[in-house]
Amino acid sequence: MPLRTKDFDFHLPEGLIADRPLPDRAASRMLVVHRAEGRIEHRMFRDLPQYVKPGDLLVLNDTKVIPARVFSDDGKVELLCLDRLSPLEWRCLVRPGKRMKPGRSVTVGGISGTVETVFDNGDRLVRWDSPVDLDTHGHLALPHYMGRDDEAADRDRYQTVFAREEGAIAAPTAGLHFTPEMLETLPHTFLTLHVGVGTFRPVSAEVVTDHVMHSERYALSAEVAGRVNTASRVIAVGTTVTRVLETLGRDHAGAASRIADGPHGGETDIFIHPPFDFRVIGGLLTNFHLPQSTLIMLVSAFAGRELVMEAYRQAVAERYRFYSYGDCMLLL
Repeated sequence: MPLRTKDFDFHLPEGLIADRPLPDRAASRMLVVHRAEGRIEHRMFRDLPQYVKPGDLLVLNDTKVIPARVFSDDGKVELLCLDRLSPLEWRCLVRPGKRMKPGRSVTVGGISGTVETVFDNGDRLVRWDSPVDLDTHGHLALPHYMGRDDEAADRDRYQTVFAREEGAIAAPTAGLHFTPEMLETLPHTFLTLHVGVGTFRPVSAEVVTDHVMHSERYALSAEVAGRVNTASRVIAVGTTVTRVLETLGRDHAGAASRIADGPHGGETDIFIHPPFDFRVIGGLLTNFHLPQSTLIMLVSAFAGRELVMEAYRQAVAERYRFYSYGDCMLLL
């Protein structure tokens, strides 16, 4: 019997959705799932070092969120910069789309942009007369479930402390819990995957395998590939890291290493759902995800659907904070 999207549903009281971060990044709670034993613990994120063994390696995503949401000077058009193809060309999600046909113009911060192409999926290629200053005119595209527009504080808190490679629409939220002091105590390295708007798109297919996954750009260096291959256990910090590493694990047939020697770069549209043979990661730190999303399917593939749904049931009962600014879970 094929898995259905509704098999990954759960009830979440609205009051458990975290619409703002805690004052202290590292003050989050952490639900720990021991896969082999089927055991669940309730701990704090500060306890994470207790679960990291000699030879382990944490891999984090150093993508940097850009303020990619802009509004026309007359307030009638909203544009979300999905991909900056050049300083003057953006691939955009535009609302309302009907009025922005090829040849139509829009002005942001006094700079005019013209729709040159409408792609098959409705995205627009917009060419600007000169570069638009997103730091001045842009807003963070906060997830819709926060129910609010971005605020000045989000420029800092909806960003990991190690973010450095600009290009993400959304934050790799498992990394939001880390402080520089915590990182200094842990063996870690970085790769880059630019989180796109597809991470917010719901699964509309009734049968899981019918869903078409979005594509996202990634890169990692030869040094990182080497460290991944020599680690005794790789702990992915986030589903984005998991997708990159398991993509590379699929592309590599060598028995002596997890992934091929780097550097690596490209796009991945890997869709990880049960059943799935994980070839690279041995642990996963992640936040709590939306019902029926590709992200909860990935976590279920790693730890088993029944155990993950029980973990979510306990998280709701214990009133954990959910989603981007919420608490986290560690699966080992």
